[in-house]
Amino acid sequence: MSALLNIDGLSVAYGQVSALRDVSISINAGEAVALVGANGAGKSTLVKTISGLVPARSGTITFDGRRIEAASTAARMRLGIAHVPEGRQIFSGLTVGENLALGAYVHRGQPEQMQTRLAEVGERFPVLRARLSALAGNLSGGQQQMLAIGRGLMAAPKLLILDEPSLGLAPRLVSEMFELIQGLRQQGLAILLSEQNAQLSLAIADRGYVIENGRVALSGSGQDLLRSKDVADRYLGVGATPEAAGSERGGQLAERLRALLRG
Repeated sequence: MSALLNIDGLSVAYGQVSALRDVSISINAGEAVALVGANGAGKSTLVKTISGLVPARSGTITFDGRRIEAASTAARMRLGIAHVPEGRQIFSGLTVGENLALGAYVHRGQPEQMQTRLAEVGERFPVLRARLSALAGNLSGGQQQMLAIGRGLMAAPKLLILDEPSLGLAPRLVSEMFELIQGLRQQGLAILLSEQNAQLSLAIADRGYVIENGRVALSGSGQDLLRSKDVADRYLGVGATPEAAGSERGGQLAERLRALLRG
């Protein structure tokens, strides 16, 4: 199977400070891939480089058969890459509907398709459909995260990049957020998930990459990484099994998500 996204030997620097070194990852169509690592490991730099917000120093990025490391962010969006950034970054002074319309801006001039996408996002997020005229800044934190993801979906992406989607959400909303991500994957959308909650992200991922000090330190299936003692000790809390890792609440959420995977 040819990869939808293939990154080979990618290096990135901020001035003289190296952020990524010789990173190689791939994502197939319809696959969910998790990036796991501590704060500052390079996860956000990697996803920003894929979407064109940070330039690559060296290496190649191929998307859907095309080299894109020199392409603009807008060109990458038109090819099918949508990036939902950390911190949501919605436009609080605009309405919900206006925020969603901005997500489809690269496809402007196609009003019928935009209305179709708006209806699809409304079906997925009824709370947004009911509040299209409300100011985005008046939404709750969970609703703002839904809006950020909905805005990404408005671009009709082939690959959806999610950077810390559970950040700042209450535990119940974290569970709902991961169920949403799992649902998008089951519908055939490729997802790259950069997330501090390693336990839950690996529970829904087909594969994962562990990023340490700007390099890929470990890779494998989501379930294999969940069972890895190295991953458990470093990122899942105490103990070598996902059931023992992290808080009891986190373990219950992960078990619920694994039940979803079992079908």
